[in-house]
Amino acid sequence: MSLNDRTVAPEAMTGGPSVNGSYTSDNIKVLEGLEAVRLRPAMYIGSTGEQGLHHLVYEVVDNSVDEALAGYAKHVDVLIHVDNSITVIDDGRGIPVDLKTLDNGERMPAVQVVLTKLHAGGKFDASTYKVSGGLHGVGVSCVNALSEAFDVEIWRDGHTYEQDYSKGAPISELRKMGTSKRRGTKVHFLPDKSIFTFTEYNYDTLAQRLRELAFLNKGLTITLTDERTLDPKTGEAKRTEFKYAGGIAEFIRHINKGKAVLHEQPIVMEALRDGVDMEIALQYNDAYSETVFTFANNINTADGGSHLSGFRTGLTRTVNAAGQSLGLFKDMKENLSGDDVREGLVAVISVKLPQPQFEGQTKGKLNSDIAGTVQALVNEKLGMFLEQNPQVAKKIINKAIDASRAREAARKARDLTRRKGALDGGGLPGKLSDCSERNPERCELYLVEGESAGGTSRQGRDRKFQAILPLKGKILNVEKARYDKMLGHEEIRAMITALGCGIGKDDFDPSKLRYGKIILMTDADVDGSHIRTLLLTFFFRHMQELIKRGHVYIAQPPLYRIKKGRFEQYIKNDREFVDVMVKRASEGMVVKYGVQPDGTNKGQLQGAELTRYMGQLNEYIGYFDKVNQRLRNEAVVRLLSEQEMTKRTDFVGPEAGQPPAKLEALRAGLEAMAPTYQFKAVHAPAFDEEHQIWSVSYLDAQGAMRRLDWTLASTAEYRQMMTKYTQLREQLQAPFTVEYAGKAAAAPEPDPEDTDTETTGEVEAGRPAPKRAGRTSHEPVSKRTPAELFEYVIDQGRKEYQVQRYKGLGEMTAPQLWETTMDPERRTLLSVKLEDITATELIFSTLMGEDVESRRKFIEENALDVKNLDI
Repeated sequence: MSLNDRTVAPEAMTGGPSVNGSYTSDNIKVLEGLEAVRLRPAMYIGSTGEQGLHHLVYEVVDNSVDEALAGYAKHVDVLIHVDNSITVIDDGRGIPVDLKTLDNGERMPAVQVVLTKLHAGGKFDASTYKVSGGLHGVGVSCVNALSEAFDVEIWRDGHTYEQDYSKGAPISELRKMGTSKRRGTKVHFLPDKSIFTFTEYNYDTLAQRLRELAFLNKGLTITLTDERTLDPKTGEAKRTEFKYAGGIAEFIRHINKGKAVLHEQPIVMEALRDGVDMEIALQYNDAYSETVFTFANNINTADGGSHLSGFRTGLTRTVNAAGQSLGLFKDMKENLSGDDVREGLVAVISVKLPQPQFEGQTKGKLNSDIAGTVQALVNEKLGMFLEQNPQVAKKIINKAIDASRAREAARKARDLTRRKGALDGGGLPGKLSDCSERNPERCELYLVEGESAGGTSRQGRDRKFQAILPLKGKILNVEKARYDKMLGHEEIRAMITALGCGIGKDDFDPSKLRYGKIILMTDADVDGSHIRTLLLTFFFRHMQELIKRGHVYIAQPPLYRIKKGRFEQYIKNDREFVDVMVKRASEGMVVKYGVQPDGTNKGQLQGAELTRYMGQLNEYIGYFDKVNQRLRNEAVVRLLSEQEMTKRTDFVGPEAGQPPAKLEALRAGLEAMAPTYQFKAVHAPAFDEEHQIWSVSYLDAQGAMRRLDWTLASTAEYRQMMTKYTQLREQLQAPFTVEYAGKAAAAPEPDPEDTDTETTGEVEAGRPAPKRAGRTSHEPVSKRTPAELFEYVIDQGRKEYQVQRYKGLGEMTAPQLWETTMDPERRTLLSVKLEDITATELIFSTLMGEDVESRRKFIEENALDVKNLDI
């Protein structure tokens, strides 16, 4: 419709409708100071969700890193506090505190100007910061504006200065405190909950950014401490230090860890030209995907920009030139394309330049005209390297030639996956049961394991908005497959076609996705977990943007069904199952524990107290079993628990040459149980000269040496076990006697809910489980260990109930599958998120790649954490 075709409403001529129909100068608002930031925060930090919340930290940290770039800072510490507030500390020069005169004649401390005035900062003066990530002078002032509490502490000129702010406004004057030899700035802020829809910081998200900064700045030490999480080994806050002397070359090795590389050492190119400091590192592996990270002044330019385009152009031209000079293109009809050259490439591009130009405050894309400068560097340095290292050049070029030969086959396969129509469903796979809804945001696609489960889910779904695509068998492992082979795989081709957004750099368009939710629904057994991992590998490698946009989910079918008569209840996990069984069993049950000298029990538990105790006991037994996997003797683990050796000092003697009393008691206990358990020997406490600690060891009945020392006591499972032990110490004393309150009686009248009405649903549905039938025997039962007591109580809870543990979706009927897994009102979905891309890259390479040794090591390190392994 043209402008002349429009009908203009009367109110449009006055600027829009209002209460009295007027539009005057009174309607014009002028936002002063930081008011604009609070009113339109997304304009400055990208969003008010998780991304924007973490961007606050990046803004403050980037200022500290700029101090390092200028040569004044060596350490940056980031702390996440229990209230999700953040502290950032650096050892730079400290924000200036002297008075500055503003244009209106007002005088205020420079730090207050920086924190309360937009477009105020030291990055506009080239003599102060030749290179910096902060450009617009709005970063830290935005953080101040969007924080309900913001405190700054500055160490400068031998003194300490402090000032407090709230929502962008100072609530105190700048205070000059005592003297200090320190130098730097400490910023603490608590994001405003009235602004942000998401207020919990993610450790991995912050770790990824801080790791990148450490890679990009050789010699800079960055630490991340999370006070919300205690390290099970030390009992202290979780802490990671990032320091990499090798710079981006070490970054490349980190990304390629566990992969087979074509050349051992990364190719590094560095130069300072036309005022641009460029550093590029690259290395090829034998995989088929491309991984490139680009940075400008330490800012992660996720959307690329001129430095990326210059690199790609230079890389393609240089590799083609090298191939021609080496005579490797004799059978080639055309030169290698950029996609061919970048197959298996891992590269990091870091440029530092004065006054860079970005798109937007979040700086996702570099617009500065440096493509030619970067291209010239690659042409020169990479060309020289390939000329001097012909063997490496041949490996790289031959891999690209193989990629080129596969390109035509891939193009033909890709054509089969292209969607013919936007809404008509043309070209969709035959086994897809599509939905009738045409708004993608309301549509869901279930990727279901197996034809049988696919048929059941088809019957149980809501046809209006739920589509079903059954997958036959295990899909191809795309981590090990070339692009054309992947596109030739029937199941993967069906998925791509159903999704409708295409695949590959040229065809992929997430805006054409036909379903707002892609839900992976597999069995709860080992095969189901493997298929789910294969699917996640496919999405991570070839449709990563769908994960980033929050489209990928994992269905959570129930693990148990309990049934009695016409009553039916679904239970999601083992913990909930224990809760339900214990609650049923504890009705009228009394558990007595321990024996006093006079023969009476030390205490007893019943009712809600017993229920709570059994839940804690379940957790304790889980940790106990993990420790027992190391020692293979429950009695030794109990003895170790009773000594309560939880600190390193418990393994240090009171005097030189004298072992600690607890360790002597531990040795005596081992000697006492030696005849019963046929220990071959119990050794006297031994002193470790290197670590200055004591230990005790014994040879078990199989002749295996078992050492009880700080190495064992500092493991996560031991510390977790001891935490629960200290909570339950009194109630873990054997023997245990189970009795029932009251006299023996006949079974009570049946519960009407138990027989008259069929009930299905999860525990949250609010439907109470039927009461237990009366017990025929009330004879006391004695148990020797906490584990025996726990098993007895669970068995009592299971009585008179049919308990089914689901392993496959096919074990459910269509109505059951709908009620438990597909009904939006009652189901549970896990959202798949990509928080630390380098860590995720390493995990997929380890679990799904060719390096068997790294996978074996991973399995060994995580074997103790495996649950419900079906063999």
